[in-house]
Amino acid sequence: MQLSALGQIALPVSDLDRAQKFYGEELGLRLLFRSGRLVFFDCGGVRLLLEGPPHEAPLRPSAGCLYFKVPHIETAYDELRGQHVEFDGAPHLIAKMPDHDLWMAFFTDPDGHQLAIMDEKRDRTPGATPGSA
Repeated sequence: MQLSALGQIALPVSDLDRAQKFYGEELGLRLLFRSGRLVFFDCGGVRLLLEGPPHEAPLRPSAGCLYFKVPHIETAYDELRGQHVEFDGAPHLIAKMPDHDLWMAFFTDPDGHQLAIMDEKRDRTPGATPGSA
């Protein structure tokens, strides 16, 4: 047996309507469907499942982070801020890799789950040195 790509990620939420609005209207994810206390969004082929109350244990924000790939981080940052998404700071360089520069900007959802946008900037200029974006 061999594991492959992720098919679905689940996050508990305290208010399903508020979470659906945040992920759908503010982040712009495509709503797949809603069934009872479950809402499903498409994240580039991976389903994001938001599970509303009741929860067996008190809701705590996830200790992990969901990273959303974007083609141009500055544009995505500006558009999301226009949708009232509050970032912890502006996009910034995380690491210089051999073939790209990794940029990220972090924010949280209404339940405090850590989220980020990420851009693997590559210089497409002919003759450019990898990682010089």
